[in-house]
Amino acid sequence: MSEESIKINPAIALRSLPQNFSATPGEAMIKELSVQPVSILLIDDQPIVGEAIRRMLATEKDIEFYSCTDPDEAIQIATQVQPTVILQDLVMGEVDGLMLLRFFRANPATRDIPIVVLSTKEEPEQKAEAFASGANDYLIKIPDKIELIARLRYHSNAYHNLCKRYEVELTKQYNKELEFRVQERTQELTEALEHLKQTQAQLVQSEKMSGLGQLVAGIAHEINNPISFISGNLTHFIEYAEGLLTLVELYEQAFPELPITIQDFRESLDLEFVREDLPRLMSSIRGGSDRIREIVVNLRNFSRMDESDRKEADIHEGIDSTLGMLQHRLDESQIELIKEYGELPPIECYPGQLNQVFINILTNAIDAVSDRPQLSPSQSISDDGETVPRKISIKTELQGEAVAIRITDNGIGIPPELQIQIFNPFFTTKEVGEGTGLGLAISYEIIVKKHQGRIRCESHPSRGTEFIIEIPFGSNQSNNLRQLPLSHNESAVSSVSQPPPTEIASLQWLEVG
Repeated sequence: MSEESIKINPAIALRSLPQNFSATPGEAMIKELSVQPVSILLIDDQPIVGEAIRRMLATEKDIEFYSCTDPDEAIQIATQVQPTVILQDLVMGEVDGLMLLRFFRANPATRDIPIVVLSTKEEPEQKAEAFASGANDYLIKIPDKIELIARLRYHSNAYHNLCKRYEVELTKQYNKELEFRVQERTQELTEALEHLKQTQAQLVQSEKMSGLGQLVAGIAHEINNPISFISGNLTHFIEYAEGLLTLVELYEQAFPELPITIQDFRESLDLEFVREDLPRLMSSIRGGSDRIREIVVNLRNFSRMDESDRKEADIHEGIDSTLGMLQHRLDESQIELIKEYGELPPIECYPGQLNQVFINILTNAIDAVSDRPQLSPSQSISDDGETVPRKISIKTELQGEAVAIRITDNGIGIPPELQIQIFNPFFTTKEVGEGTGLGLAISYEIIVKKHQGRIRCESHPSRGTEFIIEIPFGSNQSNNLRQLPLSHNESAVSSVSQPPPTEIASLQWLEVG
């Protein structure tokens, strides 16, 4: 920018132009209005006009005056100077004054600055066109000094007021945006805290299940050693006992006349009863030994301490091992268990975690059935007064490219107002000390997030609940899937989706432990 292009009032020659000016509309309005004097920028290609205006304003100490003789640089200079009023000649040699006026109004940095048009003509049509192009005022060149100063002060004050209003609006907008960001950040922190609570709860429950698994595995190992010894030697014991009975019979045949002492001991021993009862006793011992071995197998299958990674597993084996752990509760409550297992291939999963889901659901299903009003230990009363046997059914089947496990009970059900909360962490309807509200939340995490499956439930108060788990096959199961029969109305190409927790209808089981 040449010195000829802009002439600065000698009274303010030491004033420096802004170096960090931004051409955005908001920043153009925010200025230090309390210390900002009235500043005038004159744009006229005739230097004599600039000198005349300068002389008029020289006596006004609060007015800073700038003049520009090159219209091509007018917008750039106005952007740097940031005047409170622009005086612009309407008729210039190489630049159309109306066009320059429109450029000022189109530029974000100058569009709100008052513009007073100077012209040697006072024609109504020209005035109208100037006002239509964005002019704020119209003066004849060269104007009267008093009138010029009055109008400049008026427009400068109006511009200051406009800037103040913009500043207030921008402050309000900034405060509103800041408040929104605070709320947004608060929401993020709240969600992070909730996520942290869930993670902590899951870690506690996982540690709890891990400790339980280690305990179960240790007990199974310790029981397995003596029961293996008993079971291994039981066969020889039975052979020895049968051999001794045979030997006694041979002695009786060879020596029918026994001494009186032997006859008395035989009568006190009741040898005939021993011969009849010993096979039954041996059968009971073998049955008990087999039952203990079965319990040990169930304990080892349930703990699965060596199967924490994803691998192929038999779903039915996991369910049966869980039922073995809960058999005593089923017997105590005299609950009828119905199993309808379909033909399923091994699926790729986390077996230990699925066992955790099964024990959560089955334990709470037993609680739900046991909470119904009853006439006898094995019967309960429905809403219509009929006696209903206590039942829990487990059904497995293929459903598209997934395995579906349905666990149904005829327990107390769950009220509709509580159904949407059942998968929330720490939500429980059990008494204090009877539950933590983590069982279903962790089960949802295991099925949906760990196995990319689906969990849903249908519950009707006083009629019971059906809980459905769908676990998709692994990528290597497609061939096995085509070889097995599908259920009615099912296709091998249907997909298993992941519904959000709000889509899961209801479930009365709340947690384990």
